[in-house]
Amino acid sequence: MRLLTTTQAARELGVSARSLARWAQEGRLRPALVTPGGDKRSGRYLWDLDDLRDQLLKLRTRPE
Repeated sequence: MRLLTTTQAARELGVSARSLARWAQEGRLRPALVTPGGDKRSGRYLWDLDDLRDQLLKLRTRPE
């Protein structure tokens, strides 16, 4: 499994990195790994691209 940064994953999916990070913060998407944050920084999200695509597909097909 190759993990991608939020920027790399967003580029692969054609969405903004900011949106991807926001969806993770809101709990709509689950990153494969969150690194520990330092001082006032929060951790970085790392993504498995195949899993992320599956999560997005489920979000799009989920009834509201």
